[in-house]
Amino acid sequence: MSENPKVDTGLTEGVIGEYLRSHPDFFSRHPDVLAALVLPHPHGGRAISLQERQLEVMRERHRALERRLAEMVRLGQENDAIGARLQKWTRQLLLAGDPAQLPEIILDGLRTSFSVPELAMRLWGVREPYGDLEVARPVAVEIIQLASAMSRPQCGANTGIAAAEWLPDRGRAARSVAMLPLRKGLDPDAFGLIVLGSPDADRFHAAMGTDFLERIAEIASAALSRMVD
Repeated sequence: MSENPKVDTGLTEGVIGEYLRSHPDFFSRHPDVLAALVLPHPHGGRAISLQERQLEVMRERHRALERRLAEMVRLGQENDAIGARLQKWTRQLLLAGDPAQLPEIILDGLRTSFSVPELAMRLWGVREPYGDLEVARPVAVEIIQLASAMSRPQCGANTGIAAAEWLPDRGRAARSVAMLPLRKGLDPDAFGLIVLGSPDADRFHAAMGTDFLERIAEIASAALSRMVD
């Protein structure tokens, strides 16, 4: 009477996988095993050979790499377009001969080049020639203090933010806002504030990165510093 072969209960899938990785020539030495292997097709019920499955895996990886490359190209093109618009906006500011034109150039550039639907700006401590401009209207002390306390732009939902009332229709349509403090270089005290508003609640949210907004604020601050003491 013959004995049944013993089953090695310690032979796990992990052990088998590790053995095959450590012995890549296994199937070369045992071609009959390779030829006998069949696997279920990932997109159907039919069985395929190991070689076919490996080819399918390679195709899937190739498609994933193509999608990733296409996404990288798309992002690169978007960044190039944003950079071009930023350069054009900056050039307009540099070419402005009359400082009184700067607030409108800044707001119009943000509106048209960066698709910001609602905008407002206030400056305080402006020089006498610019005291009658719209942007020089009086600003509450609380808002001035808030702007000076900001180390970077702040974004979030419009929960009755006082500065948002500068926006059209007192900001009633703005569900999210971004506030950009304006200051001269490293001066801790702000001399102005730009408010961006959007009816899209997710356009300016608290978790978003502010690097681009900081760049906007720095360029605007450098230009507008000609108008303040």
